Amino acid sequence: MSAQDHDVVQSAAFASQSAFRALMDAMARPGEVNILEGTGAPAPMAPATAALVRSLADYETPIWLDATFAAAPAVTEWIRFHTGAPIVTAPGDAAFALIADPRALPDFTAFAQGSEEYPDRSTTAIIQIERFAGPALVLKGPGIKTILAFAAEPLPDDFSRRLRDNRELFPRGIDLVFVAGRQIAALPRSVRVVEN
Repeated sequence: MSAQDHDVVQSAAFASQSAFRALMDAMARPGEVNILEGTGAPAPMAPATAALVRSLADYETPIWLDATFAAAPAVTEWIRFHTGAPIVTAPGDAAFALIADPRALPDFTAFAQGSEEYPDRSTTAIIQIERFAGPALVLKGPGIKTILAFAAEPLPDDFSRRLRDNRELFPRGIDLVFVAGRQIAALPRSVRVVEN
């Protein structure tokens, strides 16, 4: 291996570790916005989404794409080339779901919910949004000191109901990761909506 090849491999490994760390920080502090330097990816995939996919997925990680992502063959090719992850057609079969159009986000029950014995076998949805702004939800739960106002747009009109229903399934349910440009935030299934 040449020195240049070694540097490329080392750089890719560092980027993957950085993305994983950013995600773990986001999960540990629900609703708080973190910065994640992204990587090149085909539209409509945001660079931070690409960084997460490269860090989290491999040939044993089924990924579901929403209609917007699925309509972009370059996205599927990019995922297969960089991760080897299989693309599945049913959201309930996915370890990760990539959502480019949050307004058309399927109901959470369409995704794998995990089981009481294996709650980790649920889907994590990575949702691209325009910005962390708009009407806020007030949240409580592990990782939140008292309460936290979380805002993201666009989202489905019934998003707060979906979060409440998701929390009722705990320890089952899905985890949500939001991406806006270089920013990410997470809402794990443990968060509870206090008020809209």
